[in-house]
Amino acid sequence: MRVLGRVVMWAALALLGATAQASPIVQTKGDFVDKFRQLEGEDWPTPTDTRNAAGAPGHRYWQQKVDYRITARLDEATRTISASETFTYHNNSPDALKYLWLLLDQNYKRDHIAERAETVSPGGQISMTDVRKAMRYKEWEGGFNNLKVTDASGRALKFTVVDTLLRIDLPTALASGGVVTVKIDFTLPMPETRVVGGRSGYECFTKPDQDGNCIFLGAQWFPRAAVYSDYEGWHNKAFVGGGEFTLEFGDYDVSLTVPADHVVSATGELANPDILSAAQRARLAQARTAKEPVYIVTPDEALAAEKSAGKNGASGTRTWRFTAKNVRDFAFASSRKFVWDAMGVKQDDAAVPLVMAMSFYPKEARPLWDAYSTKSIAHTIDVYSDFAFPYPYPTAQSINGPVGGMEYPMMTFNGPRPVKDKKTGQLTYTERAKYGLIGVVIHEVGHIWFPMSVNSDERQWTWMDEGINSFLQFEAEKRWDPVKTRGRGEPRDITEYMISRDQVPLMTHSDSLLQFGNNGYSKPATAMVILRETILGRELFDFAFKEYSRRWRFKRPTPYDFFRTMEEASGVDLDWFWRGWFYTTDHVDISLDKVVQARLDTRNPEVEKAWAKDRDKTAPTPLTAVRNTEPPMIDRDPKTRDFYDETDRFTVTAKDRKDYAARLKKLEPEQAAALAFKDNFYHFSFRNIGGLVMPVILKLDYADGSTETIRIPAELWRYNAKAVTWQHVTPKTLKAAEVDPLWETADADRSNNAYPRRIEPTVLKVRDDPAGGDNRMADSELEVSPDSIKTRPVKKDEKKKDDE
Repeated sequence: MRVLGRVVMWAALALLGATAQASPIVQTKGDFVDKFRQLEGEDWPTPTDTRNAAGAPGHRYWQQKVDYRITARLDEATRTISASETFTYHNNSPDALKYLWLLLDQNYKRDHIAERAETVSPGGQISMTDVRKAMRYKEWEGGFNNLKVTDASGRALKFTVVDTLLRIDLPTALASGGVVTVKIDFTLPMPETRVVGGRSGYECFTKPDQDGNCIFLGAQWFPRAAVYSDYEGWHNKAFVGGGEFTLEFGDYDVSLTVPADHVVSATGELANPDILSAAQRARLAQARTAKEPVYIVTPDEALAAEKSAGKNGASGTRTWRFTAKNVRDFAFASSRKFVWDAMGVKQDDAAVPLVMAMSFYPKEARPLWDAYSTKSIAHTIDVYSDFAFPYPYPTAQSINGPVGGMEYPMMTFNGPRPVKDKKTGQLTYTERAKYGLIGVVIHEVGHIWFPMSVNSDERQWTWMDEGINSFLQFEAEKRWDPVKTRGRGEPRDITEYMISRDQVPLMTHSDSLLQFGNNGYSKPATAMVILRETILGRELFDFAFKEYSRRWRFKRPTPYDFFRTMEEASGVDLDWFWRGWFYTTDHVDISLDKVVQARLDTRNPEVEKAWAKDRDKTAPTPLTAVRNTEPPMIDRDPKTRDFYDETDRFTVTAKDRKDYAARLKKLEPEQAAALAFKDNFYHFSFRNIGGLVMPVILKLDYADGSTETIRIPAELWRYNAKAVTWQHVTPKTLKAAEVDPLWETADADRSNNAYPRRIEPTVLKVRDDPAGGDNRMADSELEVSPDSIKTRPVKKDEKKKDDE
């Protein structure tokens, strides 16, 4: 069974409410649940010389390398890519490989697995987009066509297509350390993204008031080698639309032939800059040191290209060539509509001292994109470099098109645009669109660190790229504008999801996630924020996170490498945290049920009996005594009174004093000092309702007006994960207490956090009275005569004539 299978099985048991523990530990007596039981050696795979126990690559770590040389042509009229691809596979594994698996993720055949397995809501409704998609598939079919696979000498190789996968059988097994070259010819019809969906495709501006030109986005557009890893072998699970891509690193040399008036953005660096005009090359050079983005292709140049659309000598084609080293994928964008701006971003890195931040967008994206896209790229480079490592490539690009947000090496596709008033033509954009653009650019460019550089397996563990990246996006947005921006990661924002029913643990396979956004993005991002701000503190977290990032830069980590590195580098046992946040669907709900104020018994009868008498006075007088109006016997007949009527149980007797004096003589000085200790002992009773153990942050308000916040570590729950009593000693008098005062632990129910309990304010929404039933008479513009309900309904236009 694969490690992932064990994890999902464990998660399924947890969801069913099972308390079974992983072998060899089995709890058979009582109902004790060890929330701090170690994951090492039970739930986590055994360390090897490939991945060691510290969470670092072992001394025998290996991964494959695949280099690509591709020549491709974009036919604008048919919206089809024709290409010839040659890849060279370096087998660095210790195994001989009889065949190679490749990914055909954009194999959008009518019967491909994602289409066949798609479900719909049973509510009897369908979106217009879904209708258009059904109509489009009646006349169009995508996917890889005209496949031809040969070896380096041109001899045909046997191959088999399995939905979104391609297996190439080798004539002889590729030995460890061996190299093989394979050539593939193919064609690929591009999908209309807003109709068919997907991570790439085209968008055409064809409305009556638009120019009719298109934007083409090429992604997953060529057969790409699947991963062969030490922990799973071939990663050959079909692409069903959710789980993204894990790929091998390699070098790329790609030539793209497109219409002559197109501008192309692509992974890597432009290897033939002479394709640009002299003025454009000069602007590009200027942009390297500019403090503000510089137009490389100006809005006027883009507008002229739109209007010519192949006319005025702009017909024909041109070939753009790009090269990229040590990347795991290649994407491109092509359009005559593109405005192109750029600016250089300096960084303290000898390997890549300057990064060209660049944006490509149509006029429909202006002025929003002019103002914020490239500057958002630069901001991302600054923040992520602080947390992880310097940006590893020479370019970072943001392209506006039909894909709302997607990432590739050095390339990101991002969606927000201004809106145009249909009557006035006025361009405006909402605050949501502004910060949406800033956020999506940060997020997608951030993916160039995770997983484009720290090469985790997106298809198995979504949280490793989306969650970690969302955490860093949250940090970057807070450094952009701490008030306006509010990305995923704020603990108070995750509570509704944490208590929801339709959820699964984070360690669930990507294709089986429920509430994909909350699970893959929000919950892990929030976990990282809590780990940084509340559990470890910034110094320990930042050191450990940077260690993980640098250890696994250009390598392939698993979750266990992340968990182990964070513990090993921080020096803190976090198994309880991983178990609660990543392996269960428990939530945080810690209730402060009771607070008891206690003091030490001094054993001095003068003190203790006086204290008891004062306590007795606080009790209300019994109702019988209050309501009996006649004088009692002891008042009516004084002779009934004696010694016991003049004293009570709080009277200090001679024997009390003698016994106390005798005790004092027997006490050691230290014992006597202890009995004289006058501080208050406060006992706090906490209950863990949500099941997820967490530190208890306790704010104490004292009678003298001072406050104190105490951070009780999660180990408070190690002997009893359900209910505990904790003690605090202080000379001050406590007035009130509150758990999680800054809302930093994602506590789902704040009504039980305060003691004494507070009255919680809320707003009751008033429902409108139900509307009347359907009125077909009114809808048909008919009117009933007031004389008789039985009379013939009169048409409104007919009544008007009668009145005249």
